[in-house]
Formats: sequence, C-alpha cells, structure tokens
Amino acid sequence: MKCKLTTLLLILIVSIASAQKKKWTLEECVAYAVENNLSIEQYELDLENTKLDESDAFGDLLPNLNGSSTMSSNTGFSINPTNNAPTNSTSFNLNASLSSNIMLFNGLQNYNMLNRAKLSAIASQYRLEDLKDDIRLNVANAYLQVLSNKETLKVAQAQYAVTEQDLKRTKELVESGVVPRGDLLEIEATAANQEQQIVNGESLVLISRINLSQLLQITDYENFDVVDDSFAIPPSTILDNSAKDIYEKALTYRSDIKFSESNVEISEKDLKIAKGALYPTLSGFVNYGSRYSDVTLLADSNNMPYTPSLTDQLWIFDGISYGAQLNIPVFNGFSVKNNIKRAAISLEKSKLQLEQDKLNLESNIQQAYVDVTTFRKAYEAAEKTLEARRLAYNYSKERFDVGLMNAFDFSQAQSRVDNAEADVVRTKYDYIFRLKILEFYFGIPIVLN
Repeated sequence: MKCKLTTLLLILIVSIASAQKKKWTLEECVAYAVENNLSIEQYELDLENTKLDESDAFGDLLPNLNGSSTMSSNTGFSINPTNNAPTNSTSFNLNASLSSNIMLFNGLQNYNMLNRAKLSAIASQYRLEDLKDDIRLNVANAYLQVLSNKETLKVAQAQYAVTEQDLKRTKELVESGVVPRGDLLEIEATAANQEQQIVNGESLVLISRINLSQLLQITDYENFDVVDDSFAIPPSTILDNSAKDIYEKALTYRSDIKFSESNVEISEKDLKIAKGALYPTLSGFVNYGSRYSDVTLLADSNNMPYTPSLTDQLWIFDGISYGAQLNIPVFNGFSVKNNIKRAAISLEKSKLQLEQDKLNLESNIQQAYVDVTTFRKAYEAAEKTLEARRLAYNYSKERFDVGLMNAFDFSQAQSRVDNAEADVVRTKYDYIFRLKILEFYFGIPIVLN
C-alpha cells in the first residue's frame, strides 16, 4: 500500500512539473483566449437572452389559458346566489373558471416582433464572433511581442558573449603593454552597457509574458511561457490579391459587417412594428365557469326545495361564453405617429452606420495592405543594413586586433551592429504581424508556420 502511494505521489509531482513547464503555441493561446475570455462569456449570456426574447415573441402568437377559483364564507347579510334575494345566514360559496384569449390581428405586430427577435439573436451571434476576432488579433499581437522580445534578448546575450571574449583578449594586450589601458576601459564600458540591455530585455520579456497571460485570463505568470522557437517570415501569397479583392471578400464574411447588416434588418422590423399600431386589433376569447353555494335551493321532482351537492351544482351552473373584441385606434396623442418617425430615423441611422462600417473596413484593409508592403521593405532594408554593419564590424575587428583602431571606434562599430540586429528583429515581427492581419481580413486563420 505504501509503495502504491509513493508511486501515485511521484506521478502527481511529475504531472505538476510537466504542467508548469508547458510552453504555449500561438494556436493554443488563441483557442484558450476564445474559450476563457470573460467578455466573451458575457456576450454569450447576452446571446442566451436574445434566444429567450425569441421564445417570448413566439409565445405571444399563441392563445393563453388561465384558471381562477374563489372560495368565500359569508355570515350575516348576503345575497342568495339562487334567487339573488337578500338573506341573513352563514353561507359557503365557490366559484371557478377557465379563460383563454388570443390576438387574431394587431397589424402583424406580433409576427414582426417574432422575426425581430430572430434577427436580434443572429445579430448577437455576429457581435460575439466579432469580439472573438478582435481577441484573436490581440492575442496574436501580444504573442509575437513575446517572441520579438525573446529574440532581442538572445541577440543581446550573444553580443555580450562576444564582448566578453574581446574584453578578455584586451586585458591580455593591456597587461603585455600592446594597447593602452584606455582601450580596456572602453571595452568594459561596452560590456556594462550590454549587461544593462540584457537586464532591460529580460524585463521586457517578463512584461510581455504577463500581458499575454492576462489576455488569456491566466494568473500563474511565473510558470506561463511560450515556445522559444525563432520564427522565420512565413510564406504567403496574400499580396497576389489586390486590396480591393481582399475588401470584397471581407464584406462577405466579416462579423462586424454582418452585425451592422443585421441591425439594419432589425430597424426595418421596428418600423413595421410601429406602423402596425395604426391598424385595428381583433382578439378572441373563450370563458368557462361554474359555481357552488351551500345556501342554494332548487326544487326537486316533487317541487320540494333542496340543496344540490357540490358536483351537481358545478354541473348545473356551468356555462361557456365566447366572443371577439375589435379595437380601432382613432387618436392617441400623436404617440403612434411619433413612434413611426422614431423608427424611421433609427433605420436611417442603422443604414448610415453600415456604410460607415464598410468605409472603416475598407480603410483598415487599405492601411493593412500598405503596412505589409512597407514593413516588408523595412525588414529587407534592415537585413541589408545588418549585413553591411557586420562586414564593417569584421573589418574594424581586424584593424583593432592589429592595433590600427582604438577601442572607442571599435565599440562604435560593435554598437552599430547591435542596433542593426535589434532593428532586424523588430522589423521582422512587425512584418509578420501585419502580414497576419491582412491574411485575417482575407479569411485565413492566424497560425505560425
């Protein structure tokens, strides 16, 4: 038994350790954020509410059915329910009824309200999907920021490792009297500056990891981390399409556009509902009732008075009434007319909002298209600059090694390489993110290959 407990404990420890060492991919982060985001959960509850509204609207088309019952006891003066004559006695009375009402016609308001509720549920679904899209983009941006900061940190650490070798060699040259001590001090200053960059880089990695974990609603910041892979520029053919082609396709599936279109349809139903109040309303009703009283007196076959039993009275005094009621609106203080105007104004506002959302989408796609081209050129330029800086640095190192360049000029050459490498990392991830945004507008899921 003790052996089994020990084995279970070891398995538990290994499982916990494995969970703590888990490193998240972008796809896992996006899926987790969509599944656990609090705003999404609130929007999902809103969607459930709209579905209940649809059920309410459907129920308004159906007839209702209500029952009622009244029991009372009177002592003293009362009215005999048999002959409506005054009496002075103690009596027990029971009344029961069933009633049903149905709206036969009200200007199709109930029908339009049902369709409106269905459209409202669809609109809530589009709004939920639009929120998920925003979260996917935010997570992707935060994720790539972590990768960018990690890669920048690796570059700084590699640069510091090279500087340590230069520092060691310079110390030897100073001790042998080949180079002045000032060169050593210059190299030491460069190393100290790189150490500071490493500290800053570690802070940026931690902050970006925290930002990403907060988007995922994960509070275990210390153990949360992403994969350490250094991603290259993913292959993409998105620029084979024009910005107009991307925009035309985005119009067919983007949730924010579908949401605005649904709002226009909802406003159209609201206008029909408001106009429905101009029409007469016709409703029908059916009532069934009966009663019992212990002071009821009826004559039997011998013309002798007697009080029927409960079941006999409920059968004798039951009755059905039915009919219809017509209401014709004549004047209601301009309320109907004003409601129609308000609905018409709301419809126009919805149409304008739809056009504005289309313009915003087109503007965002145009900007994203330009950004992809711009950041690609910036990345290519940064790579060329880095290559040139490395060649210049290698030349400077050769001169420094043979004493033809002082430490200050050599440090400047190394600093220019450092800056160029940092620019390559920054522009690379800027380009990747803009590329993913443009692909996302085209309907391509956010993944890193």
